[in-house]
Amino acid sequence: MNFKPHFPILSWLPGYNKSLLKTDLSAGFTVGVMLIPQGMAYAMLAGLNPIHGLYASTLPLLLYAIFGTSRQLAVGPVAMVSLLTAAGISALNPDEPSQFLLYALTLAFMVGLFQWGMGMLRMGFMVNFISHPVISGFTSAAAIIIGLSQLKHILGISLPNSSHIQEVLPVLVTQLPKTHLLTFTVGVVGILAIKLAKKIHPALPAPFVAVILGILATYLFRLDLVGVGIVGNVPGGFLGFTLPSFSGELWGALLPVALTIALIGFAESYAVARAIQAKHKDYQLNANQELKALGMANFGAAVFNGYPVTGGFSRTAVNHEAGAKTGMAAIFSAVVVMLTLLFFTDLFYYLPNAILAAVIMVAVYGLIDLKSPVELWKKDKMDFTMLLVTFLFTLTLGIETGIIAGMLLSLVAIIYKASKPHMAQLGRVPGSTIFRNISRFETLEVNPAILVARVDGPLYFANVQYIKEKMDAWIADRRGKVHSIVFDMESITGLDSTGIHALMDWVKEWNGAGIRFCIAGARGPIRDIMVKWGLIETLRNENIFIDDHSAVQVLEKKEADNPTDSYAIQSNTRKIN
Repeated sequence: MNFKPHFPILSWLPGYNKSLLKTDLSAGFTVGVMLIPQGMAYAMLAGLNPIHGLYASTLPLLLYAIFGTSRQLAVGPVAMVSLLTAAGISALNPDEPSQFLLYALTLAFMVGLFQWGMGMLRMGFMVNFISHPVISGFTSAAAIIIGLSQLKHILGISLPNSSHIQEVLPVLVTQLPKTHLLTFTVGVVGILAIKLAKKIHPALPAPFVAVILGILATYLFRLDLVGVGIVGNVPGGFLGFTLPSFSGELWGALLPVALTIALIGFAESYAVARAIQAKHKDYQLNANQELKALGMANFGAAVFNGYPVTGGFSRTAVNHEAGAKTGMAAIFSAVVVMLTLLFFTDLFYYLPNAILAAVIMVAVYGLIDLKSPVELWKKDKMDFTMLLVTFLFTLTLGIETGIIAGMLLSLVAIIYKASKPHMAQLGRVPGSTIFRNISRFETLEVNPAILVARVDGPLYFANVQYIKEKMDAWIADRRGKVHSIVFDMESITGLDSTGIHALMDWVKEWNGAGIRFCIAGARGPIRDIMVKWGLIETLRNENIFIDDHSAVQVLEKKEADNPTDSYAIQSNTRKIN
């Protein structure tokens, strides 16, 4: 039995060597050092003690290294999933921190179950149903909400724990005069330190630089005694393994956010993994295995005091830039975090909350997409509308409502476009056997008595009415001259039972009106369906042609044999659109 598809680590581990070790060790250490402040910051964003961000950065990384197909993807806590976790659990009003943690563990387990199950059912294709405009609108709005949620730590003020912008902004305006200037200074310096460190070198663990500076400044000048909020005691060591809750009531309450995190987490992770894999031709990604790997990572978070995880953009980019070649880099990163948990948590006592907020704000700033809405406004109004609605819904109605609305909009857009396929009347290029759209090409030969029509797309329940109405309108435009229809099926990619029954009805209706109905260019699979349903028998072989030219030739010969029924070929002089 070949175990490699189920355990991708076996595809690179047997050939592991010293040259790989050198680059993986460097990349793993760099990402591990970067992951420590990010994990703590994102846990704080999720509403948990910062230590749980470190727990979420250990076992999940090891499990992904075993089961994941990407060799550079850096799995762990990320801003988007942290915000979704906070929003989903806060809505349940947990009584105390221990209950909040239990809900987070349960949520991680549910996310893992959904992702692993989707992978087993080979549902990796589902990510394609979340369109780019929806992702852009959602992430931009979520980035703004995340940024607003961190202003209380940057400014040293009180703000409501809400993901609704209309609830946060009024309070922010009233609280601004109460800004703690020293805390604000620490936060701004933290942001500048991260930005400057990134400019020096992309692989430099910029957040860690800011953390070190923040801890040193607070310790040396005792900023905690003059109002600067700090992390305080961070428990060291391992808390041991845990179990999530299996309460049916809790699972029902967490179901919407768990599904949202499962889909969004996979979409974010797979997008960055695919972008990085394009630069590495020595392996291939597998969407279904990625789902299973992320599911296993979230199982690990659930049993090791973590919370939902996925692949992160910034850490993956750093992992790639630092030279990671295999999943061993992720294992080294996990070891760095474990050593920190065992020996160095006391060092984070004087870490200012404003520095952790700065780490988050710099990370999410890159999620705000200003280019896409401008481009879509100019080129695709429908996609712009989807982006705008998702953006506004996410800002005003909450994270879950926003992404669900966006996904529904994506499905509605698919259905709408499928219900109105592109259709064209065709004319013959003079002196050839080629037929083209009369609205796009000049001087095509068009016989007004023969309607040659093409449908681009499937013929099925969602669009048969539209196609029929369009055909009837074209027939009416020719003022009773049409005696034959050539239905070009070369571009028809699918045909369901409703489409078959519609074709049969059209044949009877138009034949009854004295209009001959012919089919041209139907492909093999489509012909098989027509044979199965008896449509070929209904049409008769003399009305089925290999292409438009063959059909029109036969019909025009019949015109020549029956002059009273013929019409002169006209030249179409429409301009190209």
